Amino acid sequence: MSAPLRVVLDTNVVLSALVFGAGTAGRLRLGWQQGTFAPLVGTATVQELIRVLSYPKFGLSRLEQDELLADYLPHTQAVRIPVPPPTVPKCRDPLDVPFMHLAVAGKAKVVVSGDKDLLVLADVFEKASGCLIVSLDSFLRVYSMPSEEYTPARIKEFDDAEAKLARLMQHPKPIRGA
Repeated sequence: MSAPLRVVLDTNVVLSALVFGAGTAGRLRLGWQQGTFAPLVGTATVQELIRVLSYPKFGLSRLEQDELLADYLPHTQAVRIPVPPPTVPKCRDPLDVPFMHLAVAGKAKVVVSGDKDLLVLADVFEKASGCLIVSLDSFLRVYSMPSEEYTPARIKEFDDAEAKLARLMQHPKPIRGA
């Protein structure tokens, strides 16, 4: 059996998979849980995920945040970023640079992101590092689990849950204590 594909998941896709866990994001979550691919993490990327999970707009208690992290971190591979970090293309958003450092240091094959600042660098980053930057949809279409694992009923279940969540997000709960 070959080693799982080494990938870097941007915070936005991890967050979607953990918090909203249905539809496409749910398929991503299933992929890391089944070991279909190996998400790489570094200190900076984990710190950003922890910071974002605590945003008041998600209304997550500390226990809920910890449970979500416990559903992700055990499936990841930690990578130490050297000092100085690897050279990567300039990026408009400095918070995206650690994901490129992680990809290069961890010898990732793919960075999965919904962030336009990263996606716009796809060609230049691939030429510099040999690592692709792709959207979540592209990743699942090309690199994801075998299609036989997704029966029409399973896909409908994800889609129904995603639609329900979208309706709920239009009428969010008030933030506790507000």
